[in-house]
Amino acid sequence: MKPDDPLLRILACPLDKGPLHLLPSAEALYNPRLRRRYPIVDGIPQLLPSSGEPVSADEHEELLALLKRTAP
Repeated sequence: MKPDDPLLRILACPLDKGPLHLLPSAEALYNPRLRRRYPIVDGIPQLLPSSGEPVSADEHEELLALLKRTAP
């Protein structure tokens, strides 16, 4: 999945229905509100609630910094 993929505009977190952010280096989508990461496998986002992985506080801070650096 690429940052300019139109699919990113309509994808939402299955838990809070809010927007997700692409983590290009991690091949994942991230919900900073719930601190959950959803994997992308073979180009397909895995958006089942059970697919989300919790993220530690330290990793959350790192991911927020990464998102700020890669924001357009």
